[in-house]
Amino acid sequence: MAKSAKKNKRLVIRTITLAVLAIAIIFSIASKDKVKVLAVGDQAPDFELIDLEGNKQRLSDYKGQGVLLNFWGTWCPPCKKEFPYIENQYKDFKDQGVHVLAVNIKESKLKVEAFRDQYGLTFPIAIDKDESVKEAYNVVPLPTTFFINKEGEIEQIITREMSEAEIKSLMESIQP
Repeated sequence: MAKSAKKNKRLVIRTITLAVLAIAIIFSIASKDKVKVLAVGDQAPDFELIDLEGNKQRLSDYKGQGVLLNFWGTWCPPCKKEFPYIENQYKDFKDQGVHVLAVNIKESKLKVEAFRDQYGLTFPIAIDKDESVKEAYNVVPLPTTFFINKEGEIEQIITREMSEAEIKSLMESIQP
């Protein structure tokens, strides 16, 4: 009888575990429907954030121009490596209708300003304090960079570190 009780107990535990897993799977599938995953060719969602200088940054303000939209964090090694490349290309392209807007994810203004100063960055940097822009763009890994053309459409989504040559080539591709 002890063996039968143990078998029944194992059966109940296995059944509960499978039920919990099934509920988790159903919940994750249902949740994915609510979050639109952006793809190349989609219209980039508009947003408004305040940059480190206190200026409003709206994606719609760049209509008719190309935008490199970069999501990043101060703790992110690939971000640290690619920012000097982005800065170099920003200097080359800003007068040619291609702009850079960097969106830091939820860090303190002091930390972001120290990072900007350390790397000598001159392009606009905003902080997404409530992660609403991150969620609208469905950003998971950092860095994630969106190349947006003059019509406001996403031309390319890069979810990894980029080389300077790659940044230059992609900025050329969104030049108006």
